[in-house]
Amino acid sequence: MKKRILSAVLTAALALSTLLTGCGSRTTGKKAEAVSYMESINGKNKENVPDDKYRTTYEIFVGSFYDSNGDGVGDLKGVEEKLDYIKGLGFNQIWLMPICPSPTYHKYDVSDYMAVDKEYGTMEDFKNLVAACHKKGIKLITDLVLNHTSVEHPWFKKAAEYLKSLKDGQKPDPEKCKYIKYYNFSREEDSGYKQLYGSRWYYEAQFWEGMPDLNLDNKEVRNEIKKITDFWLDKGVDGFRLDATTYYYTGNEKKNIAFLKWLNDEVKAKNPDAYIVGECWADLTQYARYYQSGVDSFFDFDFANDEGTIAKTVSGQTSAKSFGEEMVRAQDEIAKNSSGRGIEAPFYTNHDMARSAGYYPGDDGSKTKFAEGLNLMMSGSAFVYYGEEIGMKGSGKDENKRAPMYWTADSGAKGMTEGPKDMELFKMKYAPEDKQAKSQTSILNYVKQAIKLRNSFPAIARGKVRVESASNDSILIVTKTSDDSKIKPLAIVYNTSDKPKTLKTSDLPDGYNKLKGVLTVGKQQITEKDGTITMPKESIAVYQK
Repeated sequence: MKKRILSAVLTAALALSTLLTGCGSRTTGKKAEAVSYMESINGKNKENVPDDKYRTTYEIFVGSFYDSNGDGVGDLKGVEEKLDYIKGLGFNQIWLMPICPSPTYHKYDVSDYMAVDKEYGTMEDFKNLVAACHKKGIKLITDLVLNHTSVEHPWFKKAAEYLKSLKDGQKPDPEKCKYIKYYNFSREEDSGYKQLYGSRWYYEAQFWEGMPDLNLDNKEVRNEIKKITDFWLDKGVDGFRLDATTYYYTGNEKKNIAFLKWLNDEVKAKNPDAYIVGECWADLTQYARYYQSGVDSFFDFDFANDEGTIAKTVSGQTSAKSFGEEMVRAQDEIAKNSSGRGIEAPFYTNHDMARSAGYYPGDDGSKTKFAEGLNLMMSGSAFVYYGEEIGMKGSGKDENKRAPMYWTADSGAKGMTEGPKDMELFKMKYAPEDKQAKSQTSILNYVKQAIKLRNSFPAIARGKVRVESASNDSILIVTKTSDDSKIKPLAIVYNTSDKPKTLKTSDLPDGYNKLKGVLTVGKQQITEKDGTITMPKESIAVYQK
């Protein structure tokens, strides 16, 4: 992709975004009052983040994030250069998408589990990044892809070479090539199997022919996995994101959970404080069962994407009260399957989903903001995909969902990446980060305020949700309480409607009468007068006793 072409596209995008209300490209006195009001309330609160596994995590596709050396590809040094930005937003954990050598741009097919892809830098760069993160109080977890390797991995290449060398009718001998047992080879073609080029053998590859599935029943494979996790833990990583956990043993949930239990036990034996979050792309009933493995978290897929509970609530398809009831259902299902130890992992979008700026036609930024507020007010360890904090666009092919972080409209500026080479050109809807940082009414600053509340009130992430009786179609009132006496309980009031709504102060739970935090998408303020609370459209209020 030519940077000058992308520059023209992004410049046009900036011109468009300046016309959109609430996008952060222009600041007026009146609009500044809205966030000044938020800051006047939220700024009084002190940060109070317990040292535990309830974190606020920023997901990064390194190749599209920040380029430190001008080659057009984001790298680990670039992530390090932007740690102040990440910390400034309030994030206290980073999830790096795969960084190991791989023949593909996305790197989910690993060819060497104990190295850094040269596009991203060196192992020394990685160690420096980890040290810099820890110095700033930021944890770092990395993607761990165990369902499959690349066909370019030495294990597969050796197995393939050996099988091709056999004469017709000759049986393979694991004593001569142990790697044939690292994968699932067969003489018969089966569902999810691909033919080994140049032979009559087939191998399991549930995703595509370039990703051969590992035989996770093989003890030697498990020993290799233990070496891999120990290697990265020794490098200082604080845990792992597990890719494609439902495919470890395709169609066999029981074996998937058993393998996850083994993996979790091995990682925690090395580092009891390691945090593990798994991708179990399924509905709540299924991903809740995966907590039986002992893994800390699994992503809350029921709440994510354009058809998830968050988007349906924002678009009015799901009532305020129903949103609260869904949060309770999730927490109860997870608690039931984890003996109360599971940590929810709410998220709104990720690298496999269309970006949220395209979810709401005609949105001026309000709904994009409010959706992030709903996500960040959920209990658990919350995740935000890079660029969502400024409302980036990206849909269709996967490359589009991993577009260059929109730091500035000038694609030739320092740090700007070129993005995946097969990415389509498209216009961003909202202003770039450098413009939004100067606007108090931007999506960026809304997200910053939401994380500020999350970091000020431990009960937001750690509290058990209860829906209060005064909740209705437009107004949701929940309390969040913890068994930990150091965590003060709170009540959260949501107006999920696109119009102002009122409630009585007597509708609040007994004693919760101190307004401590606010999130508003526009200039209107939350007001209390004559026993009535007026909530602006798509607003959130935090109360304590």
